[in-house]
Amino acid sequence: MDRNHLLVKSFVVVSFLMVQSNVLAQSDSTQKALNQLSFSMNILTHGETCGGGLPRTEKDGPKEDKSRFMVGRTRLYLDYQRQGLQAHAIIQNKAIWGMSGNQALNMYEGWVKLTAKNGLFAQMGRIALAYDDERIIGPNDFATASMSHDVVRVGYEGKGHKAHAIFAYNQNGTNYYSGTYYENGAQLYKSMQTFWYHYDVPKFPLGVSLLFMNIGQQAGIEGNVNNPPSIAYQQMYGSYINYHTDNLTLEGAYYRQTGKLVDDFKQLGKIKAWMASVQATINPSDRFGFVLGYDYLSGDDFVPVVYGGHFGMPRHEVNGGFTPMYGSRTKFYGIMDYFYQSAYINGFSPGLQNAFVGLKGEPLPQFNCSATYHYLSTATELIDLDRTLGHSIELQASYKFSKDIFLVASYTHMIGTETMDRLKQGNASKQARWGWFSLVITPSLFTTKW
Repeated sequence: MDRNHLLVKSFVVVSFLMVQSNVLAQSDSTQKALNQLSFSMNILTHGETCGGGLPRTEKDGPKEDKSRFMVGRTRLYLDYQRQGLQAHAIIQNKAIWGMSGNQALNMYEGWVKLTAKNGLFAQMGRIALAYDDERIIGPNDFATASMSHDVVRVGYEGKGHKAHAIFAYNQNGTNYYSGTYYENGAQLYKSMQTFWYHYDVPKFPLGVSLLFMNIGQQAGIEGNVNNPPSIAYQQMYGSYINYHTDNLTLEGAYYRQTGKLVDDFKQLGKIKAWMASVQATINPSDRFGFVLGYDYLSGDDFVPVVYGGHFGMPRHEVNGGFTPMYGSRTKFYGIMDYFYQSAYINGFSPGLQNAFVGLKGEPLPQFNCSATYHYLSTATELIDLDRTLGHSIELQASYKFSKDIFLVASYTHMIGTETMDRLKQGNASKQARWGWFSLVITPSLFTTKW
């Protein structure tokens, strides 16, 4: 995105805000605004223990296959609201118990939102975006630090229609004299334009969403003549459908990725990938139900597999591995997030097939439990190796002590295969075990109206 385009978009956004402010001022002149201010907290204590089957990530030194740690996260919420105006801020601190210093304090969210009576709105600031089932865009809150975006969002909501336009342009600093090179910033992209439309069919329990994203990533190396800085644009587009009744929910999604991909060396490559998913949730009663579904995420046409080491970084002209972008990954492909949190060997992706079935129930009031089985395999056919990556069983239970105290605990047991071991280079044929708990306390400290 060049400077002229950015100025044009900024002018459009500012003009929209001015129009909104004028509308709100006129409405406030005839009706006294009601102000509300609230202050609350969210305190998360999270502990994990795991062992066996972990990917080898250390190049040197001993490689332990077990880990135990505690995480503490504190969020302070400040909310202000009156007719036509909302302001929201979250200050967040996340730290491992025993970690020296306090390096994790940040502004997780901070935004203002103007709304008009006709359904138009404008929002600006740092926002935790979440759309549809959060497969492509979501806060990924299980990662404790979570994800938010510095954006301008404008749109319309009313009469079953929702239309959002989102714009972002990220930079490391003001850079008055050093250009606009962007690297190692708070966001994963240089610029982003997203358009989302959702429609709820009248008198019928069906919702349909359309999504288009244009994502610009920093390519090239600053000051490098052979690989000069540039911006590579990647497109994501697709649809999500949700049909729901009292006892049945059917969901389906299909997305494609095209454009240019930036690798670890800031070099460009083409991307041509896709994914599809279906899921059914059936609830025969209010206290019992089960879920089954299937995910397919495309992979590279050819994935070279070696045993016991690397053979450099071979390049492929077209990248066929689908990337879930900025979604809540642990919600879909197993809560261990074994496949898209860490890379496969040599930079190739075999894709993923995930067939799952689960049971859930509420045997006691405020107490919920579930059990889910995942069969995991590659999307790409491998030479001399079976596609099966492994089998995973996830057990989870939660109890709500009160409206602001919540406890959840989970245990996952994964049995990997030789294929997993060869692709991840990590003793994955052994049985991997992972247990964790999270205690969440969300007291409301102060609320006033005037």
